[in-house]
Amino acid sequence: MTDSNVEWTHTRFIKSSYSHDDGGDCVEIGIFGTTVGVRDSKLGSSSPVLELTRPAFATFLAEVAR
Repeated sequence: MTDSNVEWTHTRFIKSSYSHDDGGDCVEIGIFGTTVGVRDSKLGSSSPVLELTRPAFATFLAEVAR
Protein backbone atom coordinates (compact mmCIF):
# COMPACT_ATOMS: atom_id res chain seq x y z
CA MET A 1 0.00 0.00 0.00
CA THR A 2 1.03 3.59 -0.34
CA ASP A 3 1.15 6.46 2.08
CA SER A 4 -0.19 9.16 -0.21
CA ASN A 5 -2.58 12.03 -0.25
CA VAL A 6 -3.94 11.30 -3.72
CA GLU A 7 -7.14 13.17 -4.49
CA TRP A 8 -9.25 10.54 -6.24
CA THR A 9 -12.19 12.87 -6.95
CA HIS A 10 -11.02 13.78 -10.47
CA THR A 11 -9.55 10.39 -11.36
CA ARG A 12 -11.33 8.27 -13.96
CA PHE A 13 -12.14 4.81 -12.60
CA ILE A 14 -12.75 1.80 -14.84
CA LYS A 15 -15.11 -0.98 -13.76
CA SER A 16 -13.83 -4.54 -13.83
CA SER A 17 -15.10 -6.68 -16.70
CA TYR A 18 -16.16 -9.20 -14.05
CA SER A 19 -18.50 -6.66 -12.42
CA HIS A 20 -22.18 -6.58 -13.27
CA ASP A 21 -24.80 -3.86 -12.91
CA ASP A 22 -27.09 -6.21 -10.98
CA GLY A 23 -24.75 -6.52 -7.99
CA GLY A 24 -22.11 -9.09 -7.27
CA ASP A 25 -18.40 -8.48 -7.04
CA CYS A 26 -18.07 -4.93 -8.31
CA VAL A 27 -14.68 -3.27 -8.23
CA GLU A 28 -13.07 -0.56 -10.29
CA ILE A 29 -9.58 0.84 -10.58
CA GLY A 30 -8.15 4.28 -11.16
CA ILE A 31 -4.55 5.27 -11.82
CA PHE A 32 -2.92 8.42 -10.52
CA GLY A 33 0.79 8.66 -11.28
CA THR A 34 2.44 5.61 -9.73
CA THR A 35 -0.54 4.78 -7.52
CA VAL A 36 -3.41 2.43 -8.36
CA GLY A 37 -6.68 2.96 -6.53
CA VAL A 38 -9.18 0.13 -6.06
CA ARG A 39 -12.72 0.88 -4.91
CA ASP A 40 -16.23 -0.59 -4.71
CA SER A 41 -18.08 0.47 -7.84
CA LYS A 42 -21.45 0.13 -6.11
CA LEU A 43 -20.47 3.00 -3.79
CA GLY A 44 -18.83 5.09 -6.50
CA SER A 45 -17.09 8.24 -5.34
CA SER A 46 -18.21 7.66 -1.74
CA SER A 47 -16.25 4.37 -1.60
CA PRO A 48 -13.00 4.21 0.33
CA VAL A 49 -10.03 3.70 -2.00
CA LEU A 50 -7.39 1.04 -1.41
CA GLU A 51 -4.14 2.55 -2.68
CA LEU A 52 -1.38 0.32 -4.05
CA THR A 53 1.86 0.96 -5.86
CA ARG A 54 1.89 -0.36 -9.43
CA PRO A 55 4.24 -3.26 -8.51
CA ALA A 56 2.04 -4.18 -5.53
CA PHE A 57 -1.05 -4.09 -7.75
CA ALA A 58 0.66 -6.35 -10.31
CA THR A 59 1.51 -8.81 -7.54
CA PHE A 60 -2.08 -8.65 -6.27
CA LEU A 61 -3.45 -9.42 -9.74
CA ALA A 62 -1.04 -12.31 -10.22
CA GLU A 63 -2.14 -13.83 -6.92
CA VAL A 64 -5.89 -13.52 -7.48
CA ALA A 65 -5.56 -14.93 -11.00
CA ARG A 66 -4.19 -18.24 -9.69
